[in-house]
Amino acid sequence: MTSLNVWDIHGGIHPPECKELSNRTPIQRPPLPARLVVPLIQHLGAPAEPCVTLGERVLKGQKIAEAAGFVSAPVHAPTSGTVSFIGPQPYPHVSGILSAAIVIDSDGQDEWIELQPQPDYRAVQPDQLLEQIRQAGISGLGGAGFPTAVKLNGPPSREIRALIINGTECEPYITADDRLMREKANELVAGIEILAHLIQPEQVLIGIEDNKPEAIEAVRTAVGDRRFMVKVFPTKYPSGGEKQLIQILTGEEVPSGGLPADIGMLCQNVGTCVAIHDAVLLGKPLISRITTLTGEALAHPMNVEALIGTPVADLLAFAGLDAARLNRLIMGGPMMGYTLPSMDVPLIKTTNCLLASTLTELPPPPPALPCIRCGECAEACPASLLPQQLHFFALGQEHEQLKAYNLFDCIECGACAYVCPSSIPLVQYYRAAKGEIRELEQKQQKAEHSKQRFELRQERLRRAEEQKEADRKARAERAAKAKAAQAEASSIPNQDDPVARVQAQKAGLSEQQKKLKIEASMAQVALKKAEKQLAIHATPELEAQVAELRTASASAQKALDEAAGPAEASPAAPPANDEAAKKAKIEAAMLRAQVRKLEKLDARDADQDAELSRLQAQLTEAEKTLATLQDTAPATPAKPANDDAAKKAKIEAAMLRAQVRKLEKLETRDLEQEAELSRLRSQLSQAELAPATPRENKPAAKTPDDEALKKAKIELAMKRAELKKAEKAGAEEAQLSKLRDALASAEQALHDTEAQSGKPAPDLVRTDKQPIDDQTRTLKTEVAFARADLRKLERDDNGDPAAIERAQARLSDAERKLQEHT
Repeated sequence: MTSLNVWDIHGGIHPPECKELSNRTPIQRPPLPARLVVPLIQHLGAPAEPCVTLGERVLKGQKIAEAAGFVSAPVHAPTSGTVSFIGPQPYPHVSGILSAAIVIDSDGQDEWIELQPQPDYRAVQPDQLLEQIRQAGISGLGGAGFPTAVKLNGPPSREIRALIINGTECEPYITADDRLMREKANELVAGIEILAHLIQPEQVLIGIEDNKPEAIEAVRTAVGDRRFMVKVFPTKYPSGGEKQLIQILTGEEVPSGGLPADIGMLCQNVGTCVAIHDAVLLGKPLISRITTLTGEALAHPMNVEALIGTPVADLLAFAGLDAARLNRLIMGGPMMGYTLPSMDVPLIKTTNCLLASTLTELPPPPPALPCIRCGECAEACPASLLPQQLHFFALGQEHEQLKAYNLFDCIECGACAYVCPSSIPLVQYYRAAKGEIRELEQKQQKAEHSKQRFELRQERLRRAEEQKEADRKARAERAAKAKAAQAEASSIPNQDDPVARVQAQKAGLSEQQKKLKIEASMAQVALKKAEKQLAIHATPELEAQVAELRTASASAQKALDEAAGPAEASPAAPPANDEAAKKAKIEAAMLRAQVRKLEKLDARDADQDAELSRLQAQLTEAEKTLATLQDTAPATPAKPANDDAAKKAKIEAAMLRAQVRKLEKLETRDLEQEAELSRLRSQLSQAELAPATPRENKPAAKTPDDEALKKAKIELAMKRAELKKAEKAGAEEAQLSKLRDALASAEQALHDTEAQSGKPAPDLVRTDKQPIDDQTRTLKTEVAFARADLRKLERDDNGDPAAIERAQARLSDAERKLQEHT
């Protein structure tokens, strides 16, 4: 059935068609390539995922990549061969980026898998039929590449009233659909019948421009008496756009931002219909397509049915490419196609044309000039947009204005740029603006998603906090009820129970007693604070203040005790001697800490020496007071001697172990340090064995001999520390000699004390630590620096071998000089 009832669209242009270059010869088949590069993304949506392994042999039509999502399509092997590579390969894109692909080395046999056709498809459930189309990997062959199964599987709420078959092919130079309709009209009509069986439309409209008379006649003959309407309309670019074709054939317009399905329309390309015929009636997946090879740089322009993955260079060579005349290689037509940066890219499912143009055929556009506001672009726009205004908004990155002026209704046909007298590349501005808007929207979606997650988390935390507060209040209420019940049960206290008696006493305190108790507590707090300050920095003023606070605290405690009465005095109060001894211990410890702090100073001035002398005198007096209090204190159960000995031995072993580890960590040790390390290891071994030896006969209390022995050890340690300090400060030899004599005397005194105590004298390892001269110190420093530089270079993975050799030579030279000097 044929109808001439068509409508016109706004705008449009009539560029030179140049279709006669390639539409005069039948479709040909190029030779089987030796190598096929099959990209995993040849459609809109998620890339397919490989389901074959490296080195695996595949057959023609075998699935080699599974669809990775709903909007995706599987990929099949175009011929039989071996999978030689899976990974990034050149991809047909203007940027020249690489894309994941499966490379198949052909074995020349072109061996098919076992096909499973469905000749009686009307008896098959629509879901199964749709799944067969999906598994065949069919996507739109008109250029966009949207998976066909997804397009056919629309929501049930959208009823399709009209099935539109696009045979327009309005782009100049391209004749692939023209030759397909001439030579495969019966397959085209059979594919349309399958689509009509799936979606059950009210009418089927086949749109063809009037510049294809042979194709029109072939399709009319194939349609016969079927209820398909072949609509022929005048040639105009871009009547092949989906929305424009719907308007031409039906007079209805797709709303801005909407889809054809919103008004009950579904569009399919004629090449897609033939692919559906092959998939259902023959069981063949989509592994080849008809592509136009055209341009004045080719000796034999033609249309070929080429395998997906065929290198573009092989196809151009088959058409007789003259590389000397080639200026630009365009994939697609001159209006909406893009220039390929290389001929190494493969043919994909959306490749409908390869245009090898010469310089005279498609000269480069002249430089862009400022817009003169002629309005030609608005008159040519088929989407009734305002290209001039969109251009200004794109320059200013005014994204909200671009969306308000319906930028995304632009089909990027290039009609506006074609008629622009200023040669402004308007489409490029629109594409860049669309990309920026999409990127910003993705960022906003991510930000909104993050905001929602944060708000949900805050809400969860708030509910958890409210639950905690409710639980706390419930526990407090239960505790209050229990306390009230306990108070009611014990309203008459048991006089024999001391706890009940004390609680009753606390409950019955008078106002005067409470006031005195608060004053005593405040005085005690003030006293402790002053004692801490005195321990940090002792001054006569602080000492006087501490004495006053002690007196005030004692008076407050005495007043509280008198007010409480003798019956209420605490029976568990410690004796006065114990309290005094405890305070004396604390005071002695604080004084000892201050003395040690001053003794550790490398250089003291006169004031610090005077302060040290004063503190030492106070410490001596405090120790005497402590000894007197301890003598008069009542005897307390002493810890077993073995426990004390084991504890001291553990502490001594830990200290020795720390010193040994400190020396062992040194990267270089001189002779003195090696001797010191050996001595410490020997002492550490003895200390570690000491706790295992029982000392059952050791008395619990210290004897005067023990005290003398302890003082002798302390004296020896102090003399040794003074000698080390003087050596470190570089003192004169006379002073060092005196300190060494004093150290020897202290060691002899310690031996004499040990002999008098009846204990065996420990092995004494003497190390004469002479000061190092400046030359030795300089040479040792040079060795250390050279070794550090060498290790740094050796740790570097990218280190220079020559630099490492120089560092090794430097280290060897420094070690040799040190050895010669010593």
